Amino acid sequence: MEGNTTENSTSTKELTRKLDLLLRTGEILMDSSADTSRVKRNMERTAAFLGLPKENLHVEMDYYMLQVNLSDETHSYSKMRRCDKHAINFYAIQEISKLSWRAIKEDYSLDKYSEELEKIAHGPHYYSEWMIAICAGFACGGFCVQFGCDWTAFFYASIAAILGNRLRMWLNKKGSNSYFNIGVAAFVSTLIAWLTTFLSTPAFAAHLPEWLATVLHSDTPYHPFMACALYIVPGVPLINFVNDMLDNHIENGLIRATNTMLMVMAMSFGIALAIKVCGQDNFVKDLSMIPHNSFLSYAIAAAISGMGFATIYNTPKRLMPWIACGAIIAVCSRNFVNLGPANNNIGLGQGLMIGSLVGSALISIINIKMVHKLHTPHQIITIPAVIPMIPGVLMYRGLYGLIDMQGIVGEVTFATHNAINGSLVIIVIAMGVAFPNIFARKWIAPNRKRKLHQLIEERKAKGKFVDLCECETK
Repeated sequence: MEGNTTENSTSTKELTRKLDLLLRTGEILMDSSADTSRVKRNMERTAAFLGLPKENLHVEMDYYMLQVNLSDETHSYSKMRRCDKHAINFYAIQEISKLSWRAIKEDYSLDKYSEELEKIAHGPHYYSEWMIAICAGFACGGFCVQFGCDWTAFFYASIAAILGNRLRMWLNKKGSNSYFNIGVAAFVSTLIAWLTTFLSTPAFAAHLPEWLATVLHSDTPYHPFMACALYIVPGVPLINFVNDMLDNHIENGLIRATNTMLMVMAMSFGIALAIKVCGQDNFVKDLSMIPHNSFLSYAIAAAISGMGFATIYNTPKRLMPWIACGAIIAVCSRNFVNLGPANNNIGLGQGLMIGSLVGSALISIINIKMVHKLHTPHQIITIPAVIPMIPGVLMYRGLYGLIDMQGIVGEVTFATHNAINGSLVIIVIAMGVAFPNIFARKWIAPNRKRKLHQLIEERKAKGKFVDLCECETK
């Protein structure tokens, strides 16, 4: 009798550990900003490895809380784990996807799986803080080129973004409120961008050698205002929000949308405050965003922006060349469809919305094939490629219009027009990314399900699955 009690107690302890490992897997994915469907798929594969019967397993995935329950008619075991970090870590998303398959195929022990999982959780960050700040800064410079600036203004936008982003990272490390940090960073970046405009004035040039004045002069000195704070634009949460809504994870989608809106509002407040200080608001109200650069300039800027944002997301270095190519494909196809003779450009002239849909859908379709060649999830190589198309300027032009209302006729129209256009473009970009991937999953899912079912049956035959009748508490 005593021996049976010890055996049952060990089984219960092992079951509890399995539930903990399942929750830990989901926690790392959620904290790394995986979309809810990906978290669900990876947890289902992990549960199969752990031998937790699908018919007895119930998983609740909330943005801040994960819950699992394993139960039958007479037994019930439940565990919960909170998710608080919500950073973006594409390395962790990629590695857990691989681990969930590898653990089944190679029949890992619980100790081995736990060890590999913690290696991922505390795995390498490929880039230092200064490198992230610099790459994100150049990504904003790439945005600036997409809006029509020259390459001198590209560097001014990059410098303002680098310093503002580094300040935000320092404040985050000190533990101050993240939305406050965003507002402060946007304020500082915008002020620095304003200061760079003086470098192109005749009064300043008169005090410099002619060659230096020529180097520092920009024909588009105000364009850095539009791009210097775009390192804050929450592209991943925006796309995950739409993905979650389309996959019927409504609650998580709404939470992501709310968090995104708060970030954009904090950024807009910082920019609005800087505008009041410097007294320069033409870039918010009437500075044209229609570019007249060459497609070679668009391609170079897109590659820089795509790789810059991939650096922020801790994307593995081996993927950078393809992310640069993907960004070029997405942005140049968007610009070709968007621009046209009506605005003195080469292209089809179908407008920003259709162009954004075509650009994002095209790279999403191409990446359906590339995920097998690069052995990485679709999200990791697609999102950085489409981020340079996010209309951050339209978003904060709309919010700035609401913040700065003074009772002048047309202010509501201005704010609403920009807010609606920005929102619609974001939605079509996310739809362009999501729809091909969703349909591809429908085609691929049967093969993967058959493969997973075969592996599960093999594990059941080996006695690897939990029998709740053997798990009795003392």
